[in-house]
Amino acid sequence: MGREKFGVAVAEELVDELEELVDECADLGARGSEIVEAILTAHFRSDVDHVARVRELIIRRREEDI
Repeated sequence: MGREKFGVAVAEELVDELEELVDECADLGARGSEIVEAILTAHFRSDVDHVARVRELIIRRREEDI
């Protein structure tokens, strides 16, 4: 499986949460990018309607509900 790098801008509070996950996974030597990839893998391999879920999250985020 190849890898591709791309830049993403995220809210500061999400960066803080990601850094906490990196600290919690220090015993694994996990990097932030590896954790983000694991999160994306879990999302895309789940049995949910990805388009509907992402649209819902974007709308809620814009309304500052999450």
